[in-house]
Amino acid sequence: MSDPIRVRLTGVGGYLPREVVTNDDLARKFGIETSDEWIKTRTGIGQRHIASDDETTSSMAAEAARQALEYADVDASQVDAVLVATATPDQVFPAVAVQVQARLGMTAGFGFDISAACSGFVYALATATALMQSGQAKKVLVIGSEVFSRLLDWTDRSTCVLFGDGAGAVLLETGAGEGEGVLSTHLHSDGRTGDILYVDGAAGCPSTSQHLRMQGREVFRHAVVKLSQAVDEALEVNGLTGQDIQWMVPHQANLRIIDGMAKKLALPADRVVVTVDRHANTSAASIPLALNEAVRDGRVRKGDLVLMEALGGGLTWGSALIRM
Repeated sequence: MSDPIRVRLTGVGGYLPREVVTNDDLARKFGIETSDEWIKTRTGIGQRHIASDDETTSSMAAEAARQALEYADVDASQVDAVLVATATPDQVFPAVAVQVQARLGMTAGFGFDISAACSGFVYALATATALMQSGQAKKVLVIGSEVFSRLLDWTDRSTCVLFGDGAGAVLLETGAGEGEGVLSTHLHSDGRTGDILYVDGAAGCPSTSQHLRMQGREVFRHAVVKLSQAVDEALEVNGLTGQDIQWMVPHQANLRIIDGMAKKLALPADRVVVTVDRHANTSAASIPLALNEAVRDGRVRKGDLVLMEALGGGLTWGSALIRM
């Protein structure tokens, strides 16, 4: 029997829009009844990046992808597939992924989008890994890209203060050694809870608003339980404990949730990658953006064991373990 195909992460990239909006800006420029203290106390967020008219989900995704390819020293022509996790595509179709192909000058391979809200990157990572292990691709770009600012009700301070825009990307390649690369991924969803975090409108059911709606307390309650289960599952499958984890790179939704998961794993604060204070919640882009920052500043190094986890609308949730 031949050895199983193993998948390694070889490139990282990220893009953040030019415009930075602080908490004070929200109150002063946008007229939102809030304050820096109110937002920071409840979420840990101090600022976010907001896309301009010329910055789109596909343009940001392509720039993040270019950086990941450059980091790995791989030409776009060598890439077999592009998977984009997004809840905010430029159009209903064509998919953001095929638009990224065009922007990168790719004339071969395939691409498609994955919609799993804030869990999208973990879902896309799992899908790409499975495609590669089945032999259908050897090099795959996995991207999370979002312009959530265009879905927000800017009169609703319970949601509009939470989100930002951006894109993050990784390049996956086959050829990892034993015990290296993507060790496991774990995906879950429960449609019965879809009414606590959603966007009220789509092409098939037009709405005058098409805004994000959220029951914050309910989402928080589910996040604590479901993320804990997903993390336990990843550790158990791999015969590991929380002490084995070098880095946690979580979905950046709320600092209280991040701190709670770190305490569960007995991870000190300096072993948790946190960007929510500067990026806010960038949905499917948050994990690859955080990973890109931590790899490029030298915190996350080759050989480190990295845990990723996320929960999003659906509800969807999942975890992944990667040996860098």
